[in-house]
Parts: sequence; structure tokens; C-alpha cells
Amino acid sequence: MRSDAAPAEHISRDSSSDHISVELSSRRTGMSFQRTRMSADRTLMSIIRTSLSLIGFGFTIFQFFEKLRDAGTLTHAAAPRNFGIALVALGIVMLVIGIAYHIQFMLVLRRQREAMRELGLVHAESVFPPSLTLMTAVALLVIGICAIVSMVFHIGPFG
Repeated sequence: MRSDAAPAEHISRDSSSDHISVELSSRRTGMSFQRTRMSADRTLMSIIRTSLSLIGFGFTIFQFFEKLRDAGTLTHAAAPRNFGIALVALGIVMLVIGIAYHIQFMLVLRRQREAMRELGLVHAESVFPPSLTLMTAVALLVIGICAIVSMVFHIGPFG
């Protein structure tokens, strides 16, 4: 095993079969880290979709019954209002948990990749790109928090 993190050596016809085998194994392991990272992004995307649905549906229910109450059609709209707020809160909580899990998972994955690089098991020449999925999740979280503050306190951009 190499202890240095030298870049990948070129494989030629003159390379030994052991060298070729180790080189190909290192490349496959490096690609598996990228596949795992993309899988974590897909998991966060599914959490984003579910949270967005909960936040959007909760906000719609809240607004619909709020407008009916303002028009005088309903006199008591507390239950649907509370249900809408609960859905938005559930979407926010789910998003916070998903973001925390994603960050924790990615930190562990990066530590494992670095440890394997130090042992010479992977080349790890490329860096993990910033997660656009994580940035989207944080943006949705901010929007969700603004929505629930607006719903509860009747202030802000959604009030």
C-alpha cells in the first residue's frame, strides 16, 4: 500500500497485473464515493419534495379558510387554521431533520474518504462539489419559517 497520496499512475501494456488490479480497484472505490454522495443528495431531494408539499398544502389550507373567514362565510375557522399551521410546522421539522442528517452523513463520508486517501486506497484527486441540493433545502427552510411566522403572527410577506 502506498502511504503517499501521489496522483494516479498511468497504466500501460508494460504494467504488472497486480499494479493494474490495484489501480482499477482504487478508481472503482473513488467512484463509489461519488455515487454515495449523489445518493445522499437524492435522499435530501425526496425530503425537500415532501416538505415542500406539506408546507405548500398547509399554507393553502390556512389561506383558504382565512379568506372564507374574512369574507364572513365562516365564523369559526380555528380548526382548519391550526391544521394548516401544523402541516407547515411538520414540513419545517422534517426539513430540519433532513438537513441535519445530510450534513452529518456528508461529514462522515468525507472523513472516510480522507482516511482512505491517506492509506493510499483511493486517489481522491477531485473535491466534493458544493451541494446545490443542500442550498435548495436551506432556502426552502427559510421560506417555510417566514410562512409560519406570517401565519401565526399575521406579519411578513405572506400575511
